[in-house]
Formats: sequence, C-alpha cells, structure tokens
Amino acid sequence: MFEAIIEPVGKWIIQIISDVGYLGIVLTMGIESACIPLPSEIIMPFSGYLASTGRFNLFLVSVAGALGCVVGSVLAYYAGIWGGRAFILKYGKYFLITHRDLETAERWFGKYGELTIFFSRLMPVIRTFISLPAGIARMNFPRFLIYTFLGSLPWCFALAYVGKVMGENWRSLRVYFHNADIVIVILVVLGIGFFIYRHLK
Repeated sequence: MFEAIIEPVGKWIIQIISDVGYLGIVLTMGIESACIPLPSEIIMPFSGYLASTGRFNLFLVSVAGALGCVVGSVLAYYAGIWGGRAFILKYGKYFLITHRDLETAERWFGKYGELTIFFSRLMPVIRTFISLPAGIARMNFPRFLIYTFLGSLPWCFALAYVGKVMGENWRSLRVYFHNADIVIVILVVLGIGFFIYRHLK
C-alpha cells in the first residue's frame, strides 16, 4: 500500500527537480514543510545524487532545501494563526483541548519555542507538522524563521550528503527512513493516547 502511493509521488519529485533544478528543490521541500507529507527522504537524497554527477553543488542543494522548508513553514505557521487557532477556540472542547491547553502551548513556545522548532526540524514526520502548532501558539515570528532555517539546514545537508555518497543507490535509503517514520508515528500515537487518558481522567 505504502509503495503504491510513494512510487508515483517519488517519480513526480524526481521529474520536478530534474526539470527545474534548485527551484524544484525549494518547491518540493516547501510542500513538505506545509503540512503535506511529501517525503524529504526522496527530495534531498536525489538532489545529493545529482550533486555527485556534477549537476548540482552540495552546499547549494542544502541551502535550497532549507529555504524551501522556511517557505512551507511560513504557510503552515499562518494557517495555524488564521485557521487552526480559531478552530481550536471554537471546537477544541470536542477534541478535549481546552483554553488552558492553548495557554500552556503559548507559554511553552514563548519559553522554549526556539529549541522546539530547531530540534523538531531534525525529526522525521514531526518536522512536517511542527509549524502549525507554532502558529496556533503565536510563537515569535522572526525567531520562528531563524530557527526553522537553522534546524532545516543540517537535515537537508545530511540527506543530500548521504545521497551524494551513495550515488545511484540513493533509493535504498527510503527503507531506513520508512522504518524511522513508523517509530515516530507510534510515539506520537502513544503521546496522543496519554493526552486523551489524562483529560478524560
């Protein structure tokens, strides 16, 4: 099932980057960071592979990926402010989310927002969605931008570098990242389960 979905998506990513170049990296990583789970483990390793052929520069590939993350994250951030926040204030009680929870999130992002954004950008799955709660909690926007870029750059560089080293075998990375995604999803589900249990109790 997973392969049936990811295969055409992967072909589209490869086609976009092959046709548009660095701008294609910015575009696809922007989509990935706008709460749309486009796999960066295809985008960046493939771009790194192209760097191994001499078509791209590894540093520019990494910067393009990080810039794309910033662009997509800004969209998700403002979606959190305009849509997500209003939705939670109106309907949050039906999902066991209270105004107190929202205030707690605001205090958290006010105090630890920089570290939260930075380290979340280094984690599979979570990195795709972290900008939405940051917007809902109204994290300081300039700091949000800075730490989104700083957290995204090493992630993009690491994936691109591995893709460059592996060359034509870059596709084999997907298996390892898929397994990591499963672990993260399980942890998130457990966290949601604990949240529901605590609120019901």
